[in-house]
Amino acid sequence: MPARFRVGIVGAGENARDHGRACRNVEQAELVAICDISAEALDRFGAEFNVSKRYTDLAQMLDREELDIVVISVWGVYHAELAIAVADSGKVRAVLVEKPISITAAECEEMIAAANRNGVLLAEAFKWRHDPQHLRVKELLDAGRIGRPVSVQGSFTSPLTRFAAPGTWRYERARGGGSVFDTASYLIHFARFVFDAEPHRVYAAGTPPIEGADVEMSASIMLQFPEHRTAQLTSSYEWGYCQATHVLGTRGWIRMELPFDQRSVREQEFVEKEDLPATVQVFHDNFNTERYSFTSVNQFDLQLSHLCDCLETDRPNRVSPEFSLGNMRTIDAVYESISSGNPVDLPA
Repeated sequence: MPARFRVGIVGAGENARDHGRACRNVEQAELVAICDISAEALDRFGAEFNVSKRYTDLAQMLDREELDIVVISVWGVYHAELAIAVADSGKVRAVLVEKPISITAAECEEMIAAANRNGVLLAEAFKWRHDPQHLRVKELLDAGRIGRPVSVQGSFTSPLTRFAAPGTWRYERARGGGSVFDTASYLIHFARFVFDAEPHRVYAAGTPPIEGADVEMSASIMLQFPEHRTAQLTSSYEWGYCQATHVLGTRGWIRMELPFDQRSVREQEFVEKEDLPATVQVFHDNFNTERYSFTSVNQFDLQLSHLCDCLETDRPNRVSPEFSLGNMRTIDAVYESISSGNPVDLPA
C-alpha cells in the first residue's frame, strides 16, 4: 500500500475546492483540516468535503494537526506570508502554493529560503506541467523531433469582461489580479520550459483597466532568450477565447490546442459545452505530420499524486522552486516594461 499523506488546505474558495476534490480522488492523500478567515466559508467547505477540523487561525491548525502537506489557495498577495509561516512551523513536509507562487521575485526568494532552512518541499501549482500532453511534448522536444526550438508563440485569452461582475479578484491588484499574473504567467512558464533557459530581455505592453478595475486587461509580451531565440505571448481578459501554443524548431514545429485547461465551464471563463480534447500536432519539414489527442484529465489530481510520489520517493518536484523564481523574475520585468514603455534587461 502506498503511504497516505495528511493534507491541510488554506483557503475555502472555488480553487480550494479543486484541491479538495483532488484529495478525495487521490488514494495517497487525505484531507484532514482546512483554514480560512471566514467561518461561514469554512462551514460550507467542511460540509462539502466532510472535514470537521476547521480553523480561522493558521498557527492553531499547524500546532494541533499532524500534517504532511499544506496547500495554499488564497489571493496571491498572501502566498509568501503564509508559505513562510507554514515552512517555519517545522510541522509539514511539503507546501503547495497556487500560481503565481508570489507577487514578486523577492518574495519568492524568501519562500525558498524558508523552505530550505526547514527541509520543506516547496512547489508551485502549475498543474498543467503534470498533464500527459505536456509530458509528451517534452519527450518530442528532447528527442529532437523538430530540431532545436527557436521560437514560441502563445495565447491565453478569454472575454472575461463580458461575464465577470465588478468586484472579482481578477480586477484588483491588491488581491493579486491582472492578466499578467493570471494567464501570462502560464505562457511565460511554458516558453521557459520549452527553451530550458531564462530570457535576457523583456518587452511588454498592456491595455488599460476597465471601469472598476486597477489592473492590465491584456498584455503582449516579447521575450528574448540566448542564441537568438524568442517568445511572443498574448494574455487577455477582454479578447476572444484562444488557448494555443506554437513551438517552431529548425526542422519542424509543434502546435498545441487547449494546452493549459480543458474544462469547459468555470466561472463563465470558458466556452459552455462538454470538456474538450487537447491536441498536439507535429509538422515535419517533409510535410509529414503526427497528431496526438488527449482526453480531458483532472490536472489537480495529477499534481497532488505527483507531490505525494515526491514525498514517498524523496525525488524533486517537476516544478522546482528555482524554476518558479525564474518565472517571477520575468514577471517583474514584464510589469517594469509595461510601466516604463521600454525593454528591460535581465541579468544572466
